Amino acid sequence: MKRICLLGASGSIGTQALDVMKKHPVDFSLVGFSVGNRVEKVSEIINEFSPKFVCVKKENKELVKQYPNVTFYFGDEGLNELIKACDCDMVVNALVGFVGLKPSIVALENNKVLALANKETLVTGGELINKLLKDGHGKLVPIDSEHAALSKCLLIQSDNVDKLVITASGGAFRKLSREQLESVTPEDALKHPTWSMGNKITIDSASMVNKTFEIIEAYYLFGYKYEQIELMFNYESFVHSLVKYNDGSYRLDEGKPDMRVPIKYAMFEGACEYDIVYIQHIEDYKKSSLYDFDYERFPIVNLAKRVIDEKGLLGAAFNAANEEAVYAFLDKKIKFTDIEKIIYFCVDNVSNIQNPSYEEIKKCDVSIRETVHKIVKGEVNL
Repeated sequence: MKRICLLGASGSIGTQALDVMKKHPVDFSLVGFSVGNRVEKVSEIINEFSPKFVCVKKENKELVKQYPNVTFYFGDEGLNELIKACDCDMVVNALVGFVGLKPSIVALENNKVLALANKETLVTGGELINKLLKDGHGKLVPIDSEHAALSKCLLIQSDNVDKLVITASGGAFRKLSREQLESVTPEDALKHPTWSMGNKITIDSASMVNKTFEIIEAYYLFGYKYEQIELMFNYESFVHSLVKYNDGSYRLDEGKPDMRVPIKYAMFEGACEYDIVYIQHIEDYKKSSLYDFDYERFPIVNLAKRVIDEKGLLGAAFNAANEEAVYAFLDKKIKFTDIEKIIYFCVDNVSNIQNPSYEEIKKCDVSIRETVHKIVKGEVNL
């Protein structure tokens, strides 16, 4: 039985990971978990899974009193203490945002299997994570549906690879021109056509920042050059990604948009049944429509090349600017089109350094957020 520490148990990925565990009680036990502000979920999870270690965002004396046999931790540092204390085999990192980087580092430093749904880990700290893995610390398995799909295909055949092809639904605004984006609202942006996800990632899908992140993630996960990673539209979100081989053939992962499938794949570390489709030519595939990606309509995805090429603090600047801009947009303090502008401004103006430590990445993260707050207040002009 695999002992699981689940970070972000009350979020979209976290709740679906719990669903996977319910369906496979012989294979997984929950020894520890974290939630942010949704403390009402703590009792429900404890009563069902009986974990001994829990982390919540803010100190809560009522929970400590209610569950004397559970050890509680609090705040961001509590996440790291939780990982060290709960004697788990796998850390499922379903946290949202930069807060997920340090727990990923701690998980690998303590030789855990890291099942990663936190995109920001590799976007901001890909070099740190890959150094830990190279030095023999822990193991990393992706939860993102796109990267799980690529992993499945590459497990079957990883030689003679021409391209990794990441599919994109296009998000809520795929049918709108760039001019039409000027007047869209948060409510509009949250209407994803195929996936049901948390607010932040749904906005990232509408802006196509999530695909920019996924290109960067694929670079660090699979070790292919940026030029070998492409995007393709699949509006139905039925094809989760493809691998193209040098002879022009493809392998692809297909299925209805359900995150429980890649979560299960990651939690079993690939040791579960799955089907991969092989086609000799892309035109042979008839189950769902695949279209060339429009890089001019969604230019933000080109930022992935710069982050990959220049490395250092660019990923941290990109992520921090996006996080704060997304929350400002959700609060209706800025326009949707301002998200891109803020990202470009922050990336252009960051003082980059190579091979930064976690502390230097964290310092950059804090600084960029302060800059975005000033932009939103009108104290800094774009």
